[in-house]
Formats: sequence, C-alpha cells, structure tokens
Amino acid sequence: MSKNSALSEIQNQIMWNRLIAIVEEQAQTLIRTAFSTSAREAGDLSAGVFDIQGRMLAQAVTGTPGHVNAMAASVGFFLDKYPAETMSPGDVYVTNDPWLGTGHLHDFTMVTPTFYQGRVVGLFASTTHVVDIGGIGFGADGRQVYDEGLYLPILALARKGAMDEAILEIVRANVREPIQVEGDLYSLMACNEIGCRRLVEMMDEFGLEQLDELGQYMVEHSHKAMLAEIAKLPKGTYHNEMRVDGYDKPLDLVADLTIAEDGIYVDFAGTSGVSNFGINVPITYTQAYASFGVRCLVGPTVPNNAGSLSAVKVTAPEGTILNAPHPCAVAARHITGQMLPDVVMGCLHKAVADRAPAEGTSCLWNPALMGGHGIVPDEDFGDATPFAVGLFHTGGTGARPRKDGLSATSFPSGVRNTPVEINESIAPIVVWRKEYRTDSGGPGEFRGGTGQIMEIASSEGAPFAIAATFDRVHHAPRGREGGMAGWTGRVELKSGKIMRNKGTQSIPSGDRLHLEMPGGGGYGDPLQRDPAKVAIDVRDGMVSAQAAVEHYGVILDDQGGVDIAATKKQRAGN
Repeated sequence: MSKNSALSEIQNQIMWNRLIAIVEEQAQTLIRTAFSTSAREAGDLSAGVFDIQGRMLAQAVTGTPGHVNAMAASVGFFLDKYPAETMSPGDVYVTNDPWLGTGHLHDFTMVTPTFYQGRVVGLFASTTHVVDIGGIGFGADGRQVYDEGLYLPILALARKGAMDEAILEIVRANVREPIQVEGDLYSLMACNEIGCRRLVEMMDEFGLEQLDELGQYMVEHSHKAMLAEIAKLPKGTYHNEMRVDGYDKPLDLVADLTIAEDGIYVDFAGTSGVSNFGINVPITYTQAYASFGVRCLVGPTVPNNAGSLSAVKVTAPEGTILNAPHPCAVAARHITGQMLPDVVMGCLHKAVADRAPAEGTSCLWNPALMGGHGIVPDEDFGDATPFAVGLFHTGGTGARPRKDGLSATSFPSGVRNTPVEINESIAPIVVWRKEYRTDSGGPGEFRGGTGQIMEIASSEGAPFAIAATFDRVHHAPRGREGGMAGWTGRVELKSGKIMRNKGTQSIPSGDRLHLEMPGGGGYGDPLQRDPAKVAIDVRDGMVSAQAAVEHYGVILDDQGGVDIAATKKQRAGN
C-alpha cells in the first residue's frame, strides 16, 4: 500500500467514525426532546444517515434493531415517491405506513435531506414509537390495519421550511394524547436537523463536496468484512422451528438458514399463515429481526449499514404471518417478529456450537393501559382522568454459553424498562409491586435470566383497560445443551381471575393487574453449575432453596453457604 493510499484509508476511517458520532448525537437529540416515555425513557427509536441512493451508511448505537434495520429499507420508499433531485432545503417527509416504514402505525419515520453548496448530498432518517395513534389503541384486537389508527402515507410534512398544518391538525384530531404525539413529530424533525448541521460541518472540515466516495467505501468494506466472517462457517442448510402462543391458536415459526459463499440466506417457508388479529408482521420487520439474529452471532463487530445488511438475505412467502400483506392488522407485530432472533440462532447453533444463547422471553411485556369513556364498557368510569400510557417491561433472556441470562432485560429489542415513577407521574396509575420472579429462570450450568412480577392499579380507584400483547404464556423459552426451559408467564387480576395474554380486557374498580413475566431458558447441565453460584442465587432471591436441591443438587447450611458434603451426596444421587 502506498503512502497516499494509507493516508486515504486512515482519513476514510476517521470520517466513518465521525458519521457514527453524528448519528449518535442525532439519536440523543431525539431522546432529550421527545415527549413520550417510549423514546425518552425506553429508547424505542432509531437514527441513521443515508446516501442519496437510499443506502444506510451509519446507524446510531442507540435504538432498536426493528427500527434501524426496517428503516434501512424504508428510505428507499421515500425516494421512490420524492426523488432526491426534487427535494429542497427545509423539506421534511414522514410516514407511519407499516409496509413502507417499520411495521405498525405507532411508528413514525421521518426523512430530511441535507444540502451542501446548493445540492442534496445525503439524508437523515429517524423513527420513534408514539404513545397513541387512535383507533382501538395499542393492542392486537384489530382485524384490519384500518382498525388500528391513523394511517399516513409518505407525505411532505414541511416544504422549504413551512410546516403543513393540515397534517398536524389531522394527527391532533385522531389521537388520545395529541400533545405527546405532536411533540414527538417535532422531536423527530429536530434530531434530523441536528444530523444535517453536523454533516455540513464535517464536509467543511474534511473538504468533501459529496458523500458518494465515502459511502461507497463504507458499504464495500462492510460487505467484504461480513463475507469474510461468513467464510469461516460450515456451508450448508440448517433448520429450526419454534412454537409460540399466537392470538387464538399457536403459531409455528419455521426457518431454513443456508450458509453460502456469497452470504447467508434465511427462508421462513413453512411458517404459519396470517392471523385474523393484529400480530401479523410486514416483511421489512421480519427482515430486520431475522438479520439481527444472524448478526448477533456472525460478524457482530462489523458496522451495521447497507453493506453488511446485504450479506444476509431474508425471505418469507407472502401470506405467511411473517410476510403479511396489506390490509392485515399489524399493531402488535413486535410480539411475533421479535421471536425471530431465537429462531435464527437456533439454526446457527446447529452450524456452530457454543455461540447461540438459549431462548428467552424475547417478546416485550408492555402493558398498554387506557382509561376513558367507553373503554371499560361494564364499569362506570365517572369523572376519572382519561389516559393512555405504555409501560415498557420484559422477562428474562436466555442463558449464554458462558454466562447467565440477563434478568428483566429486553432482548432482542434492547429497549429499557421505563421507570415506575415516570409512568406514575404522567398517568393515574400506581405500580404496587415490581420484583424479580424467583425460580423463573431456566436451570442450567448457566441460569436463564429471571422474569419479574408487577402489580398495577388505578391511583383514582377507577376501572381501566389493558391491551394485552404478551407471549410465552403457553409455550416456554427452551433451554439449550441440557439446560431447562424458563417459566411461562401469567396474566391475571389480583383477585385471582385469569386473563387472556392477548386482547383488550378490563381491570375493575378496586382490583389490580397482576403480571408474572417469563424467565429465559438455561444453558448446559444444571448439575454442572458452581454450587457457590447457586448459593448466591438463593441469597439474592433468584432461586429458592427448594429449587437449589431439586434442579441443581445443592444443599445449603443454616448460614446460607454450601453444605459441601451433602451437596456431593445429592449430586451423586442425581
């Protein structure tokens, strides 16, 4: 390599890192300015920079795979309707079309062109989940997407810096929380604007007139790096399938993963057909989470952009639940789609040992709560405060080949649990209980992550409703390599009534919603777990003393330490 080419390589790497820093500032701007808790507390968002061909060059570290990887495809749809050469400074474009965006109406995707020296040089895109979009609310009860709320095609929200007030007025008139939703739209605009400013500063600093050459460098290097990682894997086709709860009947998620010279191919032929309810998944969301599952185990250090994403090709037959056509209901598409990394990693486990974790809760356990006239039909709502709020929570993750699973942690979405105090401050609810769920993590040499227990009531003593979108209630997260399954979840009232894990239901006045979230599967033989770790688990309330004996063969003394002699005898007997 010549001196000039070496310097050019270094400069390209510096500019690449600069772009990543810019999109991270873009994402942090969204978090700092967002109105809804889903963005500012949970981080349910994405941010990225694209070239004028619509290729994603860099993504923010902050954000979810479903948003980032689906948004990577959606910018091309924006350019199909509004080609770059037709854009002007101050233009902003928006949609929440599930098939052109990130999979359901609650996600707004916004695209802003960056102009430099009078011409468009790049695009910044961002996505966030808003608290409400009208319709029946954030649940799985819809039969068509038309039931699920306000549907905006790709539109120009601003032209040459002038907002389209008609669009904002339509949004305000159709949602239960107009201030929060409109505020989030302005936050999306603000974060894109910051990205545009920083890109112009970068181009001034490095003397760039366009992003074409840098973008091509980033895409080519990432693609080659992914192919190099794939080349280390044994070629062939590997099969896995997983059964999950579904809405009214179980679903089978079926995958064939082929490792080839030119990439990895994932095909979901054989998967269950579309549902009559809102748990269907548009293909872009399927591609987003399936490719993420591959990237967790193959080339995880390769930057995520159009180049690395193009090395993983995901297909599903139209009409299956993973390629649901318009106008299928899709509001709770995340409940199905977020299971896909477990399915894909199950395929890869058959190709390469000691990489894939056990199955986890995977789907979010986000109670969407609502109160207001007509929402709880069999109860008098009186003069209680109307509200709509989404609480972001989940169960445990699967154990890893060398580590325990993570407790009450969202994987694969990566969103954070929303603080109890924040939710109580914006809605008339009280969270009376929030604690780890003892024994819920699957036993193994490495224990599955523990779920959590929550109890929620109205702070005004009023009835309210939950739009339940929970899974792993009937089908547990499976363990791996001798590890045992995690516990399934439970949805019920404090008074004892068992509730459905999907669908809008009432919590009567004076009662409480009681949730017990699943635990992740274990990894490896439980009798190989270090007895000292079992003693710590018992001390911390993760494992009961009874389960320590039953599953791990560990007997504790009166001080909570390991009774070594008794434990050896117990394990020998097992």
